Amino acid sequence: MSNAKASLVEHISTARSKRTALVGGALMLGTLLSATGVANAQSVAGPVPQPADGSLTLHGVTLYGIVDIGLQYESNGVPFNDYFPGGSADIVQKNSNQSQLGATPSNLSQSRIGLQGIEPLGAGDWNAIFRLETYFNPQSGEISDALKSLVQNNGRALANQTTNLDSSIAGQIFEQSLVGLSSATAGSLTFGRQNTVMADGIAKYDPQGASQAFSLIGLSGTTAGGGDTQDRRLDNSLKYVHVMNGFHVGAEYKFNGASGEANTAYELQVGAEAAGASIDAYFIKVRDAVTVAALSAAQVGDLPGLGFSPSNSLAGTISDNTAFSLMALYNFGAAKVYGGYEHILFANPEQGLAAGFDDIGGYKLAFVNNKAFPNNKILQVYWTGVKFTMASKLDLTAAVYGYTQNSYAAGADAGCSSTISGACSGHEVAVSFSGDYRFTKRFDIYAGIMYTGVYGGLASGFDFSTTDVDPTVGFRFRF
Repeated sequence: MSNAKASLVEHISTARSKRTALVGGALMLGTLLSATGVANAQSVAGPVPQPADGSLTLHGVTLYGIVDIGLQYESNGVPFNDYFPGGSADIVQKNSNQSQLGATPSNLSQSRIGLQGIEPLGAGDWNAIFRLETYFNPQSGEISDALKSLVQNNGRALANQTTNLDSSIAGQIFEQSLVGLSSATAGSLTFGRQNTVMADGIAKYDPQGASQAFSLIGLSGTTAGGGDTQDRRLDNSLKYVHVMNGFHVGAEYKFNGASGEANTAYELQVGAEAAGASIDAYFIKVRDAVTVAALSAAQVGDLPGLGFSPSNSLAGTISDNTAFSLMALYNFGAAKVYGGYEHILFANPEQGLAAGFDDIGGYKLAFVNNKAFPNNKILQVYWTGVKFTMASKLDLTAAVYGYTQNSYAAGADAGCSSTISGACSGHEVAVSFSGDYRFTKRFDIYAGIMYTGVYGGLASGFDFSTTDVDPTVGFRFRF
């Protein structure tokens, strides 16, 4: 949340973009209905009978949650943060400068509490559905808020910072809040703030299950967000998913013109499964995607003259992103083999955002950069791994992840491959191993380790260390 992390936002301003939103919405509505993975429940007079698994369900409404907490050592890190969803950075960052040991939340899966419901409509197999979900950090009791971790580090030198990274998790009371219709034969259509179809794909095809402590693409939302982590979940989005006769289809469209979500985005998915194999292809287009960072000391000094407060102001880099991805797995029974690839193109935005824009979570972009890419940046993401299940209680997983970046620098640095600029070509690699033992259906313990290293342009500005190792142990309770 697995993570590095990036984002999306923008204002509708022209008649043409309004027509685009209306056409996109019409296409999504025409794509029609579906099921969000909420279990069917009977409609009867009085309380709905408890499901055989003991789920907390009454009258079709289920209370569920996860509490995941552990102990982590980082060979090169910074003090852990009570608000950042993962607590620690988990992977090497520019500010990684000393070893750390402490409690970290949501290592294997995001700690959360939620309600989901289903109400049969009495016409065929149609149901009304909803979901409300809140993310929190169990070690501090705080609502997860990555952007607050950034604001806390405004004006601080790298050596004095605590963990701070961008994310789609920005202190929202409900990180997911959606309502819609579902049908086993027609699929599900939901509207609200919700995971993207790409994020659902990462959760399925990442061998480490998008773990923040053991997965590069789980901790960093760059992959699941189609280039920017804030796009891992989308406000004001209409989402359709359906599985039928071994085929998968999905589509999602984000409307614009709302505070915290500036411009449009859409995602498409198509795939199939047979004989133990599953494969899906994805296409993503995001306009005015936002990546935020803490302010420098000089920027903090400029805030009073600009009329902004350091308590909620950040710096934003804006881009138009286009991505496509292919993911697959094969189930051998006791073992599953996973693999995936994503190609992401970052370009300067056609429209761009102005300083003062309201980002997700109510944070302001006091400074914006709409010209960060003198040439198009191309980031290629790849991963593979295997998971062994032993006697149905123990999962052993090994995985490899990588980023490869082209040189998009201009002028004297054009074609560079060194650390002189973040626009030089470079790569990042991560290798992880983990074990998860289920004592009961609801309680498990885990242990694992992940190594990360950065090279070339992706190591630019890493003045302290370019590698990190983070052994982690913990336990998780699910209800």
